[in-house]
Amino acid sequence: MKKLIHPVTITMLVVTFILLLPFLLPQRAVPEFSDEALRQAALSRDMSPVPTNYEALLKVADNPENPMSREKIALGKELFFDIRLSKDESISCASCHKLEEGGDDNLPTAIGFHGRANPFHLNSPTVLNAALAQAQFWDGRAKDVEEQAGAPVQAPFEMNMTPDEVEKRLNSDPQYVTKFKALFPEDRITFENIRKAIGAYERTLLTRGAYDRFLEGDNDAISSQAKRGMTLFITKGCKGCHTGMSVGGQSMQKFPLRNYLSDFVGMIFEPDLKIKESPFPFANKGGFLGRDGTLKFRVPILRNITKTAPYFHNGSVEKLEEAVRIMSKYQIGNEFTPEQIDDVVAFLKTLEGEIVKY
Repeated sequence: MKKLIHPVTITMLVVTFILLLPFLLPQRAVPEFSDEALRQAALSRDMSPVPTNYEALLKVADNPENPMSREKIALGKELFFDIRLSKDESISCASCHKLEEGGDDNLPTAIGFHGRANPFHLNSPTVLNAALAQAQFWDGRAKDVEEQAGAPVQAPFEMNMTPDEVEKRLNSDPQYVTKFKALFPEDRITFENIRKAIGAYERTLLTRGAYDRFLEGDNDAISSQAKRGMTLFITKGCKGCHTGMSVGGQSMQKFPLRNYLSDFVGMIFEPDLKIKESPFPFANKGGFLGRDGTLKFRVPILRNITKTAPYFHNGSVEKLEEAVRIMSKYQIGNEFTPEQIDDVVAFLKTLEGEIVKY
């Protein structure tokens, strides 16, 4: 009588084959670019440098619904740092968006009024270069920085104010009243115009660094290792989502895009084991599942990414190297080697920059 192979044995063989499959398939060689070819590969994919002067800034960052002016920008800057926009006058926009530290707060979850944490364990996205993005917040619910500026002021776990309270507080300040009257047609300060002023200021928070100088023709601006990382970034698919002048923020994307049997392999040998709780390759702190629970998130801006740890929406990943590994595996389906990760991180370091003094 023919002896049958035990079902568990078959399962183990299938699992082993699937786990080894990425290593058995031939890997496409990474192309080598000259400096000029690499630069053109980036520019042709809309990875352009940040402008150096105010006139050029207006061409890329101005909002026809809220035209920028130097006076409006100055007023917005004043409001951005004004603690009177919070209930107990203890925090300002700048409290969670520290401009000298990457434009965020470097906390796993945003902390606001009276130490309240974001109920979904969401951390603060950077405000630097955010004006170049197509949407704001992790779920992309705000169309621009003007709309975004009003939300933290009203959130009970952030600044905990109402529009009426903000208007009453600022209308009691004669200097603010004079400045607003010079810029807006209304006879009194309105919450909408407060948002517009802050938005105008945030549109100037663009940064430039070595990456921009390379794009403009300086071959010595970045290292050979960074150029290898940039080549990987462009040819392996990272630039498909992290694109544009801001190197991100241009679309909503599902995360994770891929799942692997190896993530669930324990269920095969432990039938009573439940599917892992988290849909992410890290802990599901806060239970946030993106826009409308679809696992769609606004693609993060990568400029100054080296300064905005911890990573991902709930701050579950401390190291940039691990974030790169996760993205290579779960988004582009080609997990980078340790050497490739180091090269990509070297490239990401070139995205550090200083705020341009427009």
